[in-house]
Order: sequence, then structure tokens, then C-alpha cells
Amino acid sequence: MLKVGIIGVGTVGASVAKILQENADIISARSGKQIIPLIGVVRDISKDRGIDLQLSTNVDDVLENEEIDVVIELMGGVDEAFKVVKKALANGKAVVTANKALLAYHRYELQDIASLSPIGFEASVAGGIPIIKALREGLSANHINSIKGIMNGTCNFILTKMMNEKVEFKTVLEEAQNLGYAEADPTFDVGGFDAAHKLLILASIAYGIDAKPEDILIEGIEEINSEDIYFAKEFGYSIKHLTIAKKKSDDTVELRAHPALIPNSHMIAKVDGVMNGISVVGDRVGETMYYGPGAGGDATASAVIADLIDIARDGQNSPMLGFKKTLEGSGLSLLSPNEIYTKYYIRMKVVDKIGVLAGIANILGNYNISINSFLQKPDTKMKDYATLLFSTHECKEENVQAAMKELEKAEFSVEKPVMIRIED
Repeated sequence: MLKVGIIGVGTVGASVAKILQENADIISARSGKQIIPLIGVVRDISKDRGIDLQLSTNVDDVLENEEIDVVIELMGGVDEAFKVVKKALANGKAVVTANKALLAYHRYELQDIASLSPIGFEASVAGGIPIIKALREGLSANHINSIKGIMNGTCNFILTKMMNEKVEFKTVLEEAQNLGYAEADPTFDVGGFDAAHKLLILASIAYGIDAKPEDILIEGIEEINSEDIYFAKEFGYSIKHLTIAKKKSDDTVELRAHPALIPNSHMIAKVDGVMNGISVVGDRVGETMYYGPGAGGDATASAVIADLIDIARDGQNSPMLGFKKTLEGSGLSLLSPNEIYTKYYIRMKVVDKIGVLAGIANILGNYNISINSFLQKPDTKMKDYATLLFSTHECKEENVQAAMKELEKAEFSVEKPVMIRIED
């Protein structure tokens, strides 16, 4: 018998308790043990959660309880959650967590503290998609060449609506909030931080990269508008918020999370709505694709319970991140965001007069950036202005950022230019 305590009985925690109780027969058959939810810790004990579970407001009722074998951490946050998980491990308990923010900052510390104690974290990335298990186990014979993921359902819902229904960002964001897909303060999702935390976890498993969110390129979708959608459709692209990890030939790894133009022919471009999708390319297996619900009570709880079943089977005795020594020989290092090379799309609103395009081309040329394709849209509301949409050939991130600052200051520029990276 495996007895568990749940710290944080919100949507996911309540689903975990309910599934453990309602699907006890199949879970017991697959794990070889009964898995019993013993107690849950909440902030408000008076709130009805629709489950039959003893509740407490004191985390020590779980952490100090000798009956409890596994602590399920679903409280969220970073600092307090880190203290709770450390104490659980110090008390000899296994841990299962869905907390991607905690792992984005403390995954290596937790691996060191735990030694070979089980820490399950499948639910921290992409909800019900078993991507952690795929990287740690199914693809363990491969060098991972790249990971590209749509790992935030809020962003994907908004961008899908913008692409399909010609509506603006603010309108779709309000709809997402009304449907419960976006929080009242949506910054963590639409700003790209949620997806970036998940990327860092996957990059640790694939490459052994110990990076923090502050070390990588993170951008959100707030500035995307109908002009960008127009350009994407004209040239056969979809716009997605994409997480990208790529191993380079010089033993560096680039990590970034931002909106991207993706050719419609790519499998990941077809992941729509609130769904998540992750493409992993291994040197032996080639491309593998993982698709499913990235959030929601039951989907995330499914991943939590998968970890519980592994622990019940006496699994997860390997190191938390799946490797016993430095990966890739001497180890890989993180590529500076300024050193990224890719293609770019740029949107500018300018004064509609002779010589503007030449001026733009001159500024870009000074930074070794050449234009690949170009569209001009006259402004029907303001006759003296035009919107210019163009893409570049592959160039250096540092140069593009410098050029964008100069373009913004140019006398023909009406508003701040917008840039989106292109992933062919």
C-alpha cells in the first residue's frame, strides 16, 4: 500500500484524489499496490472541493506524518514550494510535483538533495502528454538534435482564433478569460514565461543544461496583430508561440520561447486551440511528435498518477533528470541569445513617401541583413501612412535587435516596429 498526501487541493489536486478513489481497481492492477490519498492541505478548509478526503491547513500534517509515503506538491509558486519539497525529501518521502516554476529554478538542487529518492514531475510539462517519460526513457538511446513545442494552451487558443477568425489579440484574450483558459492576470501565459519554464525542464533532460529563465530569450504574443496574420497567410505560415531547443555543431544549445512563423506543412503548425504539441528530433529515431491536452484537472492529474504508479512499482530509482554523469561527453553550454541565427519577419508603420524603402534597406544592410520578401499595405484610415511587412534571410539576433532600435528612431517611422522570428 502507498499512502499519499496532497499539498494544494485545487483543480488538479481534487482530480488526483478523485481519480485515485474512482479508478482504484485499474490503478492497483497496474501498480501492484493500493494507492490511498490520506490527507490534503488547503488554504481554505471551508471550501467544498467535491471529494471525500481529510483536509488540513497545516503542511506538517503531511510532511511529519509517518504514514505518508509520497508527498504530491501542487501548491504552486517557487520559494515556499521549494521549502516544502526539501523537507519532504529530508523526511524520507518520495515527491511528485506539477510545479514547472519550482523546477525551472531548482531542478538541479532537488536532484542533488534527493540523490536516488524518487521525484516525479511528468505533470510539470504539457499536462497529460508523457513527454518527460519519452525523453528520459523512450528516446534515451538518442542524441536529441532539437525540441520544438507548443506548450501553452492559452497562447495557442488565442493565436488559433486570430488566424482563423480575423480577430484581434485583446478580443480573443477576453474570450479566453471568460472560458477559463486565461487567468485574470494572463501575463505568465501570454508573456511566454509558462512555456519557457517547461522548456528549461526538457532541456535539462535532453542536454544537461542548467539554465534559469533569466538566461534565455523569452517573448510573448501581446504585440501580434491582424497585419502579421495577413503576412503569415500570404506566405503559407501559421503563427504559434514556440519553445525551441537546438543542439548546435559547436557544442552549444540554443533555448528560446517566443512567437514564430512556422510553415503550414510542418506537423506542429497543425496543433490548434488549447492543445499542446511537441516535436522531438533524435539522431537515430528522427522526428517524433507528441500531441494532447496541456492543462486541465484530469489531464494533469493523469500525469501525476502515472508518477505515483511508477513509484509504487519501485521505479524512478534513477536520477531525477535521467542521467548519472554529464551528458554529451564534456558537456554542452548555453548559447547566448545574441548569437542566435534565424530568419525574421518585421512589421513597420511608416510615412508613405518616396525613399522610405531604400532607407529601411540601407539600415538593414548596415547590419548585414537582407530582405527576402516584401508586402506593402496602404493605410485606409490615414492616407499618408503605409504598413510594410517583410521577411529577412537568415541573420544574427544581435544585428536584428540593433537594427530594430535604429528603425524605430528613423524619421519615416510612425510607431515601434514589431519583429517575429521565422522557423523554417
